[in-house]
Amino acid sequence: MLDEHWRQLFGHAEEWIKEAGKLIKQSFQNEITIQFKTNFSDLVTNIDKQVEQFLTSNIHKAYPDHRVLGEEGFGDFIESSEGTVWIIDPIDGTTNFVNQQRHFAISVAIYHHGAGKIGMIYDVVADEFYHCLKGEGAYLNGVKLPQLKEKKLSQSLIGLNATWVTKNRRIDPAVLAPLVNAARGIRSYGSAAIEIAYVASGRLDGYISMRLSPWDFAAGMLLIDEVGGKITRINGESINLFEQNSVFVANPFIHEEILHNFILPKFDKK
Repeated sequence: MLDEHWRQLFGHAEEWIKEAGKLIKQSFQNEITIQFKTNFSDLVTNIDKQVEQFLTSNIHKAYPDHRVLGEEGFGDFIESSEGTVWIIDPIDGTTNFVNQQRHFAISVAIYHHGAGKIGMIYDVVADEFYHCLKGEGAYLNGVKLPQLKEKKLSQSLIGLNATWVTKNRRIDPAVLAPLVNAARGIRSYGSAAIEIAYVASGRLDGYISMRLSPWDFAAGMLLIDEVGGKITRINGESINLFEQNSVFVANPFIHEEILHNFILPKFDKK
């Protein structure tokens, strides 16, 4: 159980995230500025930047000794996990935000000396607020999520982008292609934070991506831990919180089935 300090901190974070959500909704009526980062599908908007600046400013003002790791670079230069670190994605699913004005989320995680304390994912348009405080379970809009129950792969929905079962630079498509046929269905929502939250709530049973940054998964992995799920790299190794990782998150029962029957027999750990 976390002490009053962390509960107060959670209250501030929730207030700022909800306010940031209002700022995003207000932007729907305005023209947005779009820039490309690494390629034409890797987008950032003026709203991403404004939201991260809003959150970072509030954090630094209220907690000057805390550090912020943010996707858009308005936080601090993080070299170690020492102290209290906030890991922020102002809009996870920017392409969805630009094209659909839905299926994107604000993701905020708070770690202390490398240990996760608070995780929050806010699906702004759906008004769904996932949160957890370490050791107290995970919640969706104040309702506690149950522990994940045993399930078979043939009954499961897996979050998987088509990129990873077509020609790409990160994995042989033959590794994951058989999984498409073995699962009940494959879904792709375009937001890692939302898809990991969906695994925590049982809407999805697994999610795989070959390249995610800390702000994509830092909050979600805390939710997953609270409901008894499992999150690793694609080859089953532990995730490094402050690096890009492949991410494989799932109901613990199908995690082992997928890992040992579909991935490890073909996957080169190197």
